[in-house]
Amino acid sequence: MSTGVLYAMSTVVSGLIKIGKTTTDRFDGRMYELEHNGYRNVTGLRRRFAIEVEDYDEKERMLDDIFSKARVPGSELFALDINLAIELLSSFEGRQIYPKSSTESKSKVFDDAAKNHQENTDIQCIPEGTYYLDRKRPPLHVEMVVEDGALTIRAGQHVAEHESDSIGDRVRELRHRNVGADGTVRADMRFSSPSQAGAFATGHSCNGWAQWKTQDGRSIDIFRSNHA
Repeated sequence: MSTGVLYAMSTVVSGLIKIGKTTTDRFDGRMYELEHNGYRNVTGLRRRFAIEVEDYDEKERMLDDIFSKARVPGSELFALDINLAIELLSSFEGRQIYPKSSTESKSKVFDDAAKNHQENTDIQCIPEGTYYLDRKRPPLHVEMVVEDGALTIRAGQHVAEHESDSIGDRVRELRHRNVGADGTVRADMRFSSPSQAGAFATGHSCNGWAQWKTQDGRSIDIFRSNHA
């Protein structure tokens, strides 16, 4: 059986991913090429998961069959949640070669991908419209727009001026780049989860499913598939 690498990459286009294969010795070079040059006029490719498996040609054909309805004809691009691809790839027997960190074991990658895929599925169930996060002390009122499955805080709104250590590096970076000293949001900001949007708005970690509310005051948790 031939051994090679199956990989999944995100792209600059939300919801569009690349699934491909390469030989183990060419993996790093192939990733460099795709991340720097793009693929079929699609840019912003970023490696997300890769695993070395036996009989990789056959396994790639199996992936193509499973995701055939999501495939962009004549290409290795798929209109698919990246977490679903990672979940399936990480279930294969083989040696994980990306991420390389010992903290990112195959089982952890699988669990995280499954969790993220479920949250992405839940987000698609939030009706389009505007949702609100309010706080009395200190006063805060932020609106989040849900449209085409995207969660957006519009430019011009005011978010918390200060932040705590619990906010997380990713959200801290977004705030430092896009929030003025007075808390004004400089550009439209899109988020991957209600909790990420909530942290951006409040300056500290929070359960966005509980904090974002409908116009009549209900938390958006009512739209989740596991809501009782």
